[in-house]
Amino acid sequence: MGAGAGYLNSSSFILVSERTPRYTRAREVSLSMASECRFGSSSFTLAVAVLACALSTLCSGQAPQYPDFPSEAPQNFQAKTDSFDYVRREVMIPMRDGVKLFTVIVIPRGAKNAPILLTRTPYSAHELTSHDPRGGQNTDSQPSSHLASILWGYDNATEVIVEDGYIRVVQDIRGKYGSEGDYVMTRPLHGPQNPTPVDHSTDTYDTIDWLVKNVPESNGRVGILGISYDGFLPLMALVNPHPALKVAVPMNSMVDGWMGDDWFHNGAFRQQNMPYIYDQEGSRSNDVKWWSSHYDDYDMFMQAGSAGNLGRMRGLEQMGFWRKILEHPSYDAFWRDQAMDKILAEQPLKVPVMLVHSLWDQEDIYGPIAVYKAIKPKDTSNDKVFLVMGPWHHGQEIGDGSTLGALRFNSDTGLYFRQNILRPFLSRYLKDNSQTQDIAAVNAFETGTNEWRRLPSWPAGCANNCPVTPKPLYFRTDQKMSFESPHASDTAWDEYISDPAKPVPFRARPIQPVGYGIGYSWADWLVDDQREASGRPDVVAFSSDVLKEPLKISGQPVANLIASTTGSDSDWVVKVIDVYPDEVAGQAWMGGYQLMVSADIFRGRYRESLETPKAIATGKPLLYKFALPTANHVFLPGHRIMVQIQSSWFPLYDRNPQTFIPNIFWAKAGDYKKATQRIYHSPEQSSFIELPVVAAP
Repeated sequence: MGAGAGYLNSSSFILVSERTPRYTRAREVSLSMASECRFGSSSFTLAVAVLACALSTLCSGQAPQYPDFPSEAPQNFQAKTDSFDYVRREVMIPMRDGVKLFTVIVIPRGAKNAPILLTRTPYSAHELTSHDPRGGQNTDSQPSSHLASILWGYDNATEVIVEDGYIRVVQDIRGKYGSEGDYVMTRPLHGPQNPTPVDHSTDTYDTIDWLVKNVPESNGRVGILGISYDGFLPLMALVNPHPALKVAVPMNSMVDGWMGDDWFHNGAFRQQNMPYIYDQEGSRSNDVKWWSSHYDDYDMFMQAGSAGNLGRMRGLEQMGFWRKILEHPSYDAFWRDQAMDKILAEQPLKVPVMLVHSLWDQEDIYGPIAVYKAIKPKDTSNDKVFLVMGPWHHGQEIGDGSTLGALRFNSDTGLYFRQNILRPFLSRYLKDNSQTQDIAAVNAFETGTNEWRRLPSWPAGCANNCPVTPKPLYFRTDQKMSFESPHASDTAWDEYISDPAKPVPFRARPIQPVGYGIGYSWADWLVDDQREASGRPDVVAFSSDVLKEPLKISGQPVANLIASTTGSDSDWVVKVIDVYPDEVAGQAWMGGYQLMVSADIFRGRYRESLETPKAIATGKPLLYKFALPTANHVFLPGHRIMVQIQSSWFPLYDRNPQTFIPNIFWAKAGDYKKATQRIYHSPEQSSFIELPVVAAP
């Protein structure tokens, strides 16, 4: 016990003093029931005497008497916000099943007949509307009296919202932060994957219905917009939409988690997103956090062995979505039923939608273009489906778009999008008495020349609808590339050794975890210089001659690999690269730069069926054909076109053991084996990249 501690019985107070063993002793102090206090012969400190007297009073049954000293804090404080240029309301909006969703409504003071811009989010509506202009997104520091300052930068085009007088509504989706209900990752529509009667479509409908009936300052028109997960939710709103929903702007949307967005790419698992699942599902308010164990993610994933084993080591199997991923490594009904491009292809087209895509989206590069291809054919009047493609990373369109990594675009492309494309689009459909705005069906930034193009459709090479023609660029002898097919004198193949014990890093080490903010460069990895990879012995790089004329591509390059492996499974990574001249005037750092224009991975076990994996025939040349992400790029004179091929992209994607096993999540150490990979380029077995080449106008 500590010094001065004691025990009290009915007749005495035992004080145990613990100073040093030499002086430790117990003394009994008799407590008189009278008013005086008697002490033993030994001396006591004044503190002990006071304590004894206090105990005497308590033992007498008399409560101590203190003067009245009321609290200075008001029982119910009412903030005086009359000077604020906005009115903030926090409400719980009831859904059809009785669950209530926390919703923040921010109204410009004095607003009348104003349209509503809604964002639904799993990332805290309170925080997204509580920005501190001095300290970033920090709800513990001072807020502002100005609407322009409280909306966080990720609040989707803040200046357009503020300057055009929109009512801003941000809502926590069910199960997250202030909202009631159960959370399910990207909750599927009611149906085979969701037995409940509620989903994000019904929740959006019920929310809009409540808003138009209970926000008297509105004109009854609602738009919905958002980025990433928040961009998936506007797509869900297009299913059985509320009549008051007049426009949707899904940006960088999660669309198909298996084909090419957050969780897999063509069957290869994006294991660096495991911390997101952990944080997102660990608690309602994301306060359960994945922890770091290595400075370099490469080391962390290598030490764990397989992604499944790392998840087990971290307790990730407590998260429901992780268990579903483990159970569904192939493209079965679980994934197909949730693919938003397939869902929207079956829906009537009722609401104008602007799909916003980033050409270097490091997270959701598949979805927006897939949705565009699915719904554009139904837009017979050419006034409901619009597409924007910018030279951005994921979500960069709402920030500074002047640069991306080492690239310079000679203008703020993000600002251009917000002021010249998004603003008139929203105004056209949401404002009363708004004049018809001239909005191109497709606004596409052309990288290489760094110019915006207004196009009638996608893909289209120019405003006059220049034809886009698939043109094969063949692999040739001595790792050359040519639009001329292989000759009989060409060597039959190039080969490399793929060793799972030394997988190819997807960027220079040390490799950071997925993250944003100061010190993180995750957002830039798709524009990293690829010279390090091109010099590795386990990467084969084919290169064209120096271009004498510009070559423009618009659309999706398609890999056509004739390849063999000595293993029974294999991954194939294909990267289309713009190689800059040895020196670049005015941009010395770009001399010899190898810029990825389009790249992706394909897991070989799905060559015949995406749903049913199958072992690869050892040593047999086979065709692997798969589309790469969309590009809108001009290879300038003096540049070269390069294609790099490799069999790992680690640790972004889990390692293929190169031995066929039923579920790679549970690969054991002995399953990982070296394999010799051959890329064939003979006249009979010619590999090539099919480029969507634009004819000169």
